[in-house]
Amino acid sequence: MSQTSSRKRDHVELCVGEDVAFHGKTTGLERYELTHNALPELDFRDVDTAVEFLGKHCGMPLLISSMTGGYDDAVSINQQLAEVCQTLRLPMGVGSQRQAIEDDSQLESFRAARRGGPTIPLFGNLGGAEVANPRALETVQRLAQHIDADGFAIHLNPLQELMQPEGNPNYRGVLAGIERLVHQLDLPIIVKEVGAGLSADTVRRLLDVGVRIIDVAGAGGTSWAGVELMRRSDANHYADFWDWGIPTADALRAARPLCDAAGATLIASGGIAAPRDVAIAIALGAHLCGAARPMLKTLREQGQQELEAMLLRWQHHLRCMMFLSGSGTIADLRNAEVKSEE
Repeated sequence: MSQTSSRKRDHVELCVGEDVAFHGKTTGLERYELTHNALPELDFRDVDTAVEFLGKHCGMPLLISSMTGGYDDAVSINQQLAEVCQTLRLPMGVGSQRQAIEDDSQLESFRAARRGGPTIPLFGNLGGAEVANPRALETVQRLAQHIDADGFAIHLNPLQELMQPEGNPNYRGVLAGIERLVHQLDLPIIVKEVGAGLSADTVRRLLDVGVRIIDVAGAGGTSWAGVELMRRSDANHYADFWDWGIPTADALRAARPLCDAAGATLIASGGIAAPRDVAIAIALGAHLCGAARPMLKTLREQGQQELEAMLLRWQHHLRCMMFLSGSGTIADLRNAEVKSEE
């Protein structure tokens, strides 16, 4: 097994089996609540959770965020996740395809997602450090073709790369690389953090180079610094970085006016662990939400059927919250009254 494949396996096992949550920081979403509307003037049967993403109709504003790929067991994980997405009409991203740059031995672990979800909105994934390469366009085109992608995500993870024993914290030229992809790749580009959040300045710079789908991926859920620290023998020297990052709610509120002004799609991920998180994040400005670890844990511990049942419960509870806030559509929910509990 290559170093990259081994690392991908480590990530999944740690996320499922260990406490990799932030220790002293939350998403901030718990500070908000939807205002109850005793006169919603809606028939609950008409409340609609559907959205459009990457040009396709989706059953609800929730995507299964990029998780894994690049090692043997990832084949079944990605296929099963995609099969659930196909049933429920949900978008999905594959994990980092960096391993597929190194060799072709694990391509099936990524292709399994398209096989399991032949019509879902599916996007590829590569790290910021890789797209700084002037030849990244050719690489991304090839990776996207491998999975018949509808879009392509660039993940910004300088903290994770810095904490990772074998990481590559060279982020010089990343923004220019993203700009080249935006203008030369014939697919929508998604730019996302992985759990430390995007600041308003970072969002502004991404919008300035033409990015129109942004995932703030804030702090408060899985600490990827923590995941990497669990893989280090000198983790105690870096303990201050376990909780580093911008809480999801704060990143979302800062990004909303910028994305709205640019007509950009805003995604909230990072600690989205319940339907209430989805509802609050949308009311704070997200068009969609993304989640990964709750789906992975449910799939691994309880199976594909229970994952599907869980997501159907999420959809039902989201519809209930929409009804009780007077929101007939996701666009209405995005403008629903929300108050801070602070």
